[in-house]
Amino acid sequence: MTAPLTPPPPPHDDSPHQVRQAPPSAVAPAGAGYEQDGPGLRTELREAAVLTVVSVLGGVLLGLLWWWLAPHVPLVGDEIDKSWVVYLRDTEGEQAIGVDGTFTLLGLAFGLVVGVVVFLWRRRGGVPIVVALGLGGLLGSLLAWRLGVWLGPESDVLAHARAVGKGVTFSAPLKLSAKGALLAWPLAGLLAHLGLTALFAPRDPEPPYPQQP
Repeated sequence: MTAPLTPPPPPHDDSPHQVRQAPPSAVAPAGAGYEQDGPGLRTELREAAVLTVVSVLGGVLLGLLWWWLAPHVPLVGDEIDKSWVVYLRDTEGEQAIGVDGTFTLLGLAFGLVVGVVVFLWRRRGGVPIVVALGLGGLLGSLLAWRLGVWLGPESDVLAHARAVGKGVTFSAPLKLSAKGALLAWPLAGLLAHLGLTALFAPRDPEPPYPQQP
């Protein structure tokens, strides 16, 4: 008889100590597929500080526009029993509401413009930028309010009435009755920026998952 020419099969080791090596393509290197999330915290804080300062300076422009565009509330002075009294010339007029409305509309416009410009500048969100939008808008609104009051007519209406004379119409001091108008700028800026970021900002890459052997 002749021996078979087929070689015997290699020994099969089912030892529990045997280590199976995954193919190189199945294991992703550490950090593969990840990108740096934003420019870095230090850069974001610096950009947030710049945005806050620019917003505060923008409050000067808002205050000038409010002082220029806000309607004037007409007052009239009169002397009764050697005492001066001041009253509204037009009791049914809506100039006082128009003063608050003008400030609110200007604040909304400023917030919208700032929110869009900041998004086009950075193209991504970030906590420091969001905080700077809110804080800068609020500080800018406060500065605009105080600047408009300072530039407006004299705040001492009795002295003003005596100065212009009895029965002469003069303008009331520029006053913001609805203090909630101060929030128009920061809220509009935050909503505009967050909305654009949610719609058009680049998405973070998903982490890779290793293939199962």
